[in-house]
Order: sequence, then C-alpha cells, then structure tokens
Amino acid sequence: MDLITAENLTKSYGSNTVLNNLNFTLPAGEVIGLFGPNGCGKTTMMKILTGLIHDYEGTVKIKGEVPGEKTKAFISYLPEQSFVHDWMRNVDAVNYYADFFRDFDRERALKMLEHFHLPLKQKCKSMSKGQQEKLVLSLVLSRRAELYILDEPLGGVDPAARNDILEFIMNNYAKEATLLISTHLISDLQSVFTHAVFLGNGQVLLNESAEDILAEGKTVEQRFMEVFAHVW
Repeated sequence: MDLITAENLTKSYGSNTVLNNLNFTLPAGEVIGLFGPNGCGKTTMMKILTGLIHDYEGTVKIKGEVPGEKTKAFISYLPEQSFVHDWMRNVDAVNYYADFFRDFDRERALKMLEHFHLPLKQKCKSMSKGQQEKLVLSLVLSRRAELYILDEPLGGVDPAARNDILEFIMNNYAKEATLLISTHLISDLQSVFTHAVFLGNGQVLLNESAEDILAEGKTVEQRFMEVFAHVW
C-alpha cells in the first residue's frame, strides 16, 4: 500500500531547479532511507511533505491528502535545525509539545529525557548541540504519529553515541507507522532500512526495497556508490 504519491513534482529557487518533475510512490509501514549529496533536494522534499513549502508545481498526496492541516495531524517532523527556544527548559519544551499536539504522550517524553540524562529544569541554551538533538528527538518520537520524518537525526551526535540513538529511534517510534529518514550516514543506518530512495540532479535515481538491493548481492551503501558514480 502506498502512503505517499508524487506526480510531476517540481520545485525551484529562482533559476535553480532542485526537484525536477519527480514521479514516485513511497510505501506505508516501512523504514525508508532518503539519500543523496548536499543540495540534492532532500530537505526540500521533506518540507513539502510536511506542508512547510507550498509553492511547488505538480501534486503530492499523503494518504490521499495534499500536505496541509489534515496531514500535519498525523506527521511528526524532526527538522535539521533545532526548533527549541533558548529560554525554554526541557520541561517547558515538553509542555509546549503537549499543548500543541493532541497525540503527544507526555509520560513517554519524560521517560525519554530520563534515558538521555536530560534534567527537566536544564535550560536549552546551556545544552550542547547533541543534547538539543536528543531533546527534540524525544519530543518528535513521543507523538503517536502515522508518519515520522527525520532530517539528519544523527547529524550532531558523536560517533560513540550513534548506535544508542539509532537503537532508541527504532525502539520508540510507533511500529505501525512509516519512518522516513534523511541521512549521509548510510553505513551506520543501512541495517534498519527496508526501503531506499536516492535523489540526485533533481531526479529520483532509485526507489527500491532494501530486500531487492540485497538480492543483487549489494549493500545499500554499495548501491549508493554505484548509482552516484555515474551522476556527478
């Protein structure tokens, strides 16, 4: 069953076309890796799916709905940049999410903060980038969403903590949901993906199940290197 459908999707910034007439579908209930070099349009695509970008050409539908108020109700989004304010304490960030999202599980969020050793009264401005990423990840995963969209969730996390964060993500999102992750860290994450999408030169260069890639005798990372060796 397809969760996301795009037809003739095009997005430009001035004369720079980032997404060029894309046609694709993405399945429901999968862990989908979104891969590609910097500037290939991964974040732009995620912002379109989350309803943050509206000025594009073509059509995008999620569960048959155009991204907007209806879809925001069941999509939980982790942007690349932290969205917590400096004045907030961790408990303020939890309260903010609890007020804003009806599907937010406050007790779940508090347990996650405890797991990451983040004191409730600690101010966000005193936290490292890695600590802030753990905070917002805890908030995003505490929603009972149908689609989680995570943009570089391990970008600010040191290598020693990556396995713990990855295990945390896989153990704490709603299992019946779909997980879409954008990352450059293919080797660290490829074991969890059940589907892969490669973006490059404004095009979808590959949209394939991980099972099919493995059946070719290759890893997701090897397939990535093979595809992009002929693109750039």
